[in-house]
Amino acid sequence: MSDKITKEEKAFLTKYLNNASPTGFEASGQQIWLDYIKPFVDDYFTDNYGTAVAVINPESEYKVVIEAHADEISWFVSYIKDDGYIYVRRNGGSDHMIAPSMRVNIHTDKGMVPGVFGWPAIHVRKDGKEDTPTLDNIFIDVGARTKAEVEELGIHVGCVITFKDELTELNGKFYSGRALDNRIGGFMIAQVAKKVKESGKKLPFGLYVVNAVQEEIGLRGAQMIAAKIKPNAAIITDVCHDTTAPLYNKVTSGDFTAGKGPVLTYGASVHKKLLDLIIDTAKKKEIPFQRSAASRVTGTDTDAFAYSNEGVPSALISLPLKYMHTTVETASKEDIVQVINLMYEFLLDFDPTFDFRYIK
Repeated sequence: MSDKITKEEKAFLTKYLNNASPTGFEASGQQIWLDYIKPFVDDYFTDNYGTAVAVINPESEYKVVIEAHADEISWFVSYIKDDGYIYVRRNGGSDHMIAPSMRVNIHTDKGMVPGVFGWPAIHVRKDGKEDTPTLDNIFIDVGARTKAEVEELGIHVGCVITFKDELTELNGKFYSGRALDNRIGGFMIAQVAKKVKESGKKLPFGLYVVNAVQEEIGLRGAQMIAAKIKPNAAIITDVCHDTTAPLYNKVTSGDFTAGKGPVLTYGASVHKKLLDLIIDTAKKKEIPFQRSAASRVTGTDTDAFAYSNEGVPSALISLPLKYMHTTVETASKEDIVQVINLMYEFLLDFDPTFDFRYIK
C-alpha cells in the first residue's frame, strides 16, 4: 500500500482545494475533479445540479458507490447599503465569529471582486467593550463609497462570497486550509479510482465514484444522485471533528484524534453488516481506525443514500478534522492515505453476492 501522497497527487489536491466551489456553484471545482479522474475510469456523467460521477465497469448490473461532497460553505450578498457596505447571509454553515478581518472573493458575472470583512479597532468599540460578531453586524468592504459604485463592480444581491485562503502544510504532517470539508473527500475517492486503475485488477461490480453537490444545505446532491444511480451499496467519506484541541468536550463530541486513523461510525443509517465488512478489512490489512456513535442520523450523505430507493446498505468512513468550517481546517496526511487504502482494500475484498438482509 502507498504510504504517501505523490507530487502529482499533491498538485491536484492543491489546485482542487484552492479553487472556490461554494454550495450551488460547484461547477468549476467539478470540472477540475473530472479532468483529473477521467484517465482512471471507463465513463462519467453529471446531473442537472452538477454532481459528477466517474464509473468503472459501467456495464455491470451490481453498483457500488464511493462518495464525497464537493461543496464548501460560503456567503451570499443579502443587502447593499447606500454607503457601499455589504451585508451577508449564510450559504451553508458559515461561521460569523471568524469573519471579521477575513479577505473574501465576491463572485460576479464580471469576474472576481476582492473584499474584506471589516471590523472596528479594539480601542474604539462601545465603552471599551468588545462587541461580538453577529450575522447582523458583520459587513464587507470592497473599497466603494456608494451603492452605485458597488453595483458598477457587478455586485448584486445573490452574489456568492468565499473566503480567500490557500492550502498550506503544518510540520510536514498536516494539510491546513479552507474547504477540506469535504473536497479532501473528493481527492480521496479520486485516488481510490487511480489505485484500482493502476492495480490492473478487475472489480466484479460497477464502481460509481460520486462527487456530490449541495451537502452543506441538507444532503441535496446525494439525494438526487442516489435516485439516479440506484446503487446496491454505498460508502460515504466525509470529515468528523478532531476533539483533542481546546474547547471540545469529548463526553458530548467523542474522542477522535487526527493521525490515529479513519473514524468508522455506528448509527441507524449505517448498515451494520457493511460496517463489519469494512472493519474486517481494516483489521486484516492492519489499517488503524477509530469508532464513533451517531444519534439518529450521521448528518452526512450517508443518510441520503441509506434512505433512498427502498433502502441502500450504506456506511461512513470519516477523516478526523481540526477546526471544521474555518479557513484553517486541518487534517493528517497519514489519515488521508489510510482512508484511501481502507476504501481501496475493501473494494478488492467485496463480494457482490453478499446478502445484506438481517432476516432471511
